[in-house]
Amino acid sequence: MTTLALIGSGHIGSTLARLAVDAGLDVVVSNSRGPETLQDLVAELGPRARAATAEAAAASGDIVVVSVPVRAVPEIPREPLVGKTVIDTGNYYPQRDGQIPELDSGELTHSELLQRHLPDSGVVKAFNNIYFAHLGDLARPAGTPDRTALPIAGDNADAKRRATELLSTLGYDVVDAGPLAEGRRFQPGTPAYGVPYSDSKTKDFAGRPAGPAPAADIRAALAAAGD
Repeated sequence: MTTLALIGSGHIGSTLARLAVDAGLDVVVSNSRGPETLQDLVAELGPRARAATAEAAAASGDIVVVSVPVRAVPEIPREPLVGKTVIDTGNYYPQRDGQIPELDSGELTHSELLQRHLPDSGVVKAFNNIYFAHLGDLARPAGTPDRTALPIAGDNADAKRRATELLSTLGYDVVDAGPLAEGRRFQPGTPAYGVPYSDSKTKDFAGRPAGPAPAADIRAALAAAGD
């Protein structure tokens, strides 16, 4: 894999772009407002980065990260993502996204909704449970004693393998939580959401410095979410 594309370049997307460039990957960033609005980010990222439309980014990426509000899922291009691994960083916030019956009832998770929109792609849920500043701070090379783990979930084994390789390249170990439906174990409000990566281990994690979370901690937090 040489190119990481991002559909959505907000806090999480831009942080992932920085980690990817630091790791030697090429990056294509996009958002809903057009490539011209991303020139400052591209200038910061350097010669490995460029901006494009969402459709062009989707076509160019070896792996594509989708980091958009759930209400924007219907706008994500399908055809350029056929056969590709798509990493979903999103969370459902009804106050922002409006009420979505399938998510309110628990019939589907956010990532299952995206997978339904992209039936020919391999969707993997990742990066949604960590505060963006902590994501930037906690990346470590493989083998580092204080390396942090992030959970993933997905229905496609090959997509999860590629996602695991990407996370390792960006500086993280992986805990496989199971199929996409198990992504509910690290959604907002669960023990695995935000808190393990804060030095305070309390729910005010967004205002606290980062603290490493090994795989054992993440497995315990996922288990604590219950059935």
